[in-house]
Amino acid sequence: MKILFIHQNFPGQFKHLAPALAKDNGHEVAAMHMGVDAVWQGVQVFGYQVKTKTTATHALLTDLQAKVLRAEALAKRALALKQNGYTPDVIVAHPGWGETLFVKQVWPTARLGLYAEFFYSQDGADVGFDPEFPSAQDPLSNACRLRMKNANQLLALDEAQRCVSPTKWQKSTYPEKWAQHIDVIHDGIDTELLRPNPVVAMQLNGQQNLTREDEIITFVNRNLEPYRGYHQFMRALPELLRQRPKARVMIVGGQDVSYGALPPKGKTWREIFWNEVKDQVDTSRVHFLGHMPYPDFVKLLQLSSVHVYLTYPFVLSWSLLEAMSVQCAIVASNTAPVMDVLEHEHSALLIDFFKPSELVQSVCRLLEDKVLASHLGAAARAHAVSSFDLRNICLPQQMQWVQSLASINS
Repeated sequence: MKILFIHQNFPGQFKHLAPALAKDNGHEVAAMHMGVDAVWQGVQVFGYQVKTKTTATHALLTDLQAKVLRAEALAKRALALKQNGYTPDVIVAHPGWGETLFVKQVWPTARLGLYAEFFYSQDGADVGFDPEFPSAQDPLSNACRLRMKNANQLLALDEAQRCVSPTKWQKSTYPEKWAQHIDVIHDGIDTELLRPNPVVAMQLNGQQNLTREDEIITFVNRNLEPYRGYHQFMRALPELLRQRPKARVMIVGGQDVSYGALPPKGKTWREIFWNEVKDQVDTSRVHFLGHMPYPDFVKLLQLSSVHVYLTYPFVLSWSLLEAMSVQCAIVASNTAPVMDVLEHEHSALLIDFFKPSELVQSVCRLLEDKVLASHLGAAARAHAVSSFDLRNICLPQQMQWVQSLASINS
């Protein structure tokens, strides 16, 4: 079977699935991304380039126009591939950046499966969740903006045979007429690699050796920003470090913006909220580690005494499941989709996103009560292994899902 993946930043969520299918005899696996041609782990990757600038005539069309331009550029490359004899049986794609809009116009017989990550809504999710960052638009303008932000997905969903979401809550963000066509299968994590290590050690700044005997609080974002609760975590630091005079805080993440509003020009969210508290804390015990090589990141989780994860109701971070698999004692916000994977007092302590005082209380409780911390960590790992293991659960389900697409009628 010929299988084509589409993701503007391939491999993205398909980093395990695409190579696994490429190794499976009988499949020819290719991919398309915004970039140059390449070969990656047995996958032939075809690149496309967007040469036209975004010049929408209406503000509400800016987002959609950028996606149409990507779709048009990909479709032209796809047509060239078709003219050279390439036609996929199945296309698996993330529609978020628009590339899938015209693929069925090029390959009408291909079965299309979409990664349904998130559907924007005025209520019950990220928009309007944090009163500190209200929308700059009036309610009607905001509703229209979100409608247009979803337009690309609605057009893609209309031509898809089936979709997949990583969590039940993320599936639930979609209107029911589409949700009934969405299966829930997570991307999966490597629970063999991500396991506890009682003898782990690592160097801090090339000088100090850290072990499990040290009191280490970890906080991880792709980028340090409000969507992932960075501002709330910062505001908890003064009291947290006052109560735990031997604790070190390890913060992983970049200074860009993955989600939500940009900071004021010339500043970063990391700088803004660090400046709020840095004069109230012992700065020698707060370590900004930036983006870490993955082996070092795993070691850091293995060293963690307590791991903190905060998020708006939005897409679930891989880092939370990685921390669960490593058997971290976790304090997390009681927001969706966290509550899909963690249970309060069973596998974590869940707190109010907006109350740094609860964060301090819960972190200190776990640092003080090692029996409870061990119990919660063990339960978190058990759930990660039983529900999100890459090789035994998620990857086989994903591969079966891709195989099933070929037999679905239009």
